[in-house]
Amino acid sequence: MEALVYIGPNKKALKNRPKPIIAVATDAIVKVTRTSISGTDLQIVRGNMPTCSSGRILGNEGVGIVDAVGSEVTRFKVGDPVLISCVSACGTCLNCRRHMHSLCTTGGWLLGNGIDGTQAEFVRIPYANTSLFAIPVGEDQEAFVMLSGILPTGFEGGILKGKIQPGNVVAIVGAGPIGLAALYSARSCSAAEIIMIDFDVNRLLLAKKIGATAIINISDGRAIEAVMRITGGLGVDIVIETVGLSASFKLCKNIVASGGTIANIGVHETEVDLYLENLWDRNNSKRLVDRISKPVQVKVDPKQLITHRFKLNKILDAYTAFEHAASTKALKVIIET
Repeated sequence: MEALVYIGPNKKALKNRPKPIIAVATDAIVKVTRTSISGTDLQIVRGNMPTCSSGRILGNEGVGIVDAVGSEVTRFKVGDPVLISCVSACGTCLNCRRHMHSLCTTGGWLLGNGIDGTQAEFVRIPYANTSLFAIPVGEDQEAFVMLSGILPTGFEGGILKGKIQPGNVVAIVGAGPIGLAALYSARSCSAAEIIMIDFDVNRLLLAKKIGATAIINISDGRAIEAVMRITGGLGVDIVIETVGLSASFKLCKNIVASGGTIANIGVHETEVDLYLENLWDRNNSKRLVDRISKPVQVKVDPKQLITHRFKLNKILDAYTAFEHAASTKALKVIIET
């Protein structure tokens, strides 16, 4: 089968690899019909994820058709259309019982990291009973790819962990796919104000179209002033960090209100200061969240996030488009196998 393989820092290639087989009774093999590229895939390719070794098939998002099942897989049968969760969960360990599926003691972020991932014609899914979700026959599979990773992450990591309540003032730092997914969810929670902050004009305009009540371009260096003007000098109740940079976290610290919450979704590659000298007496909470494991119901049109489509044999072009989003205007790219 064809698969996109990580070779080493800044090296990847489309290669022929053996079709995966059932390894244990709880596995399923899924014929991937559509997959996508996430920010973590880029970080792996750049050599920033030591957990991923050379030779790994990349990808942690996707949908497909069940091709084979192990003897203990009871929820799915061959031929079922399914959504692949971006994390694998056994469903029975202590962390899974605490609903922290991304921290499953034998699962978690495996696909495209610890085991071969979804950017291939077929993928092996461990713990299939709790790591796959049925797609109703006839539903648009492209839309469901967005439920494989970014929408659940934006909702659970930003909205639930941030504990957004009706009437709250929310700021989202970063208008990339995860930030826009968080915007969808914040809108559904009846937030009074949703402020989107980024430097990309096209993404900010899309955020406005989706439902941001205010957009702030950070490139002029006056984002803090703009937020304080909107909030009457109080700051925001919840700020969601989706970028993963020290500067973006520092901005969050400067715009969160006393008693407010910083919900961090961004994957940080380098050391970040928590600035406790400024926050210790303001009764703030900081929620540093991991990858999320299951789809959720939010009334949105997720296909608005899809900007580019490629065939699997053009996946290297898809990576180029995604890596150069500022010029290509890429948000989510769909790869069809």
